[in-house]
Amino acid sequence: MNATFAQRRRALQAQLAATGLSGVLSTNPADWYYLTGFTGEAGALLISRTGSALVTDGRFTVQAKEETSAIRVVRQESSLMASVGNWLHGRVSGKIAFDAGQITVDQFRTLRRAAGPRVRLTAARGEIASLRQRKEPGEIEQMRKAAVLAGKIVTAAFKLLKPGVREIEIAAEIEYQMRSRGASGPAFETIVAFGARSAHPHAQPTEKRLAKNELVVLDLGVILAHYCSDITRTVFLGRAPARIRRFYRAVQEAQAAAVAAAQAGVTCGEVDATARRVLTRSRLERYFVHSTGHGLGLEVHENPRVARGQKHVLAPGNVITIEPGVYVPGLGGIRIEDDVAVHAGRTEVLTRVPRDLIEI
Repeated sequence: MNATFAQRRRALQAQLAATGLSGVLSTNPADWYYLTGFTGEAGALLISRTGSALVTDGRFTVQAKEETSAIRVVRQESSLMASVGNWLHGRVSGKIAFDAGQITVDQFRTLRRAAGPRVRLTAARGEIASLRQRKEPGEIEQMRKAAVLAGKIVTAAFKLLKPGVREIEIAAEIEYQMRSRGASGPAFETIVAFGARSAHPHAQPTEKRLAKNELVVLDLGVILAHYCSDITRTVFLGRAPARIRRFYRAVQEAQAAAVAAAQAGVTCGEVDATARRVLTRSRLERYFVHSTGHGLGLEVHENPRVARGQKHVLAPGNVITIEPGVYVPGLGGIRIEDDVAVHAGRTEVLTRVPRDLIEI
């Protein structure tokens, strides 16, 4: 695996040279793992054209040396940005890109002061993100396993849905099943929403008890060997009325159309528009209150975004979610979500759970 990490760093270094940058700085743990294999919780990674340094505090220096290869591990002696700047001072000159979303104004000032006048800090243009969004075959294989595991867990959760059970109980059992089946944990806080609460797209589990003739939205994902999955299924406790069936059918058709549209060479905005056109025909588009999907990988939300107007052109190696939904206040919500890998000439749905309406 170290060879892969080294290859990724070399690809980034070539990209830096082509854009005139001397280096790029990241404080995102997902970036550290992607480029070095380091799994610690604190630090900063600098990749320059001539080498790489990982600055971390005393809790993680031994771990960093064990997990990485051909990376200089620098022990943090003062604040993180002061330590990064002190290491840069006199060693690196030119433009160093950083993600403005990762560093506060105070940290930026500390870094600039410590790095000295030969270092010019500039906002990053997605140098690392552009590499991460094109998954390698080994990454897709791992994500396939994570998606299959998420599918098994959501299927098992269907059997727990009975009148009187609480949302929080179902969420706890789901997350227990994740770890007992080999995941390191949830990719995000598990969403379990009953009845009218299912109209909240990101509802947090509560003490609410399930009643007959209610919608249930289950949205969960696992982290398996560092990679995330994300799946949503909507079920009905009882016999669904005609209105619910019509809404469900529209969401199902919108999702199928968007999955079919998610081909190499198609923009993310076009995929989003495809889902919206189907819901518009059913006069439900106003109830679709979020984007159609997002990138997936070492983080549950990463590039590319599958949303209105997004110009990113899908390419082989992109892995995205497709998750249209309708949310009717006072009634409930319906969402169907799958993980989709884009290959040359084809699309692969990684999550493998039936999408038809399930009535319990």
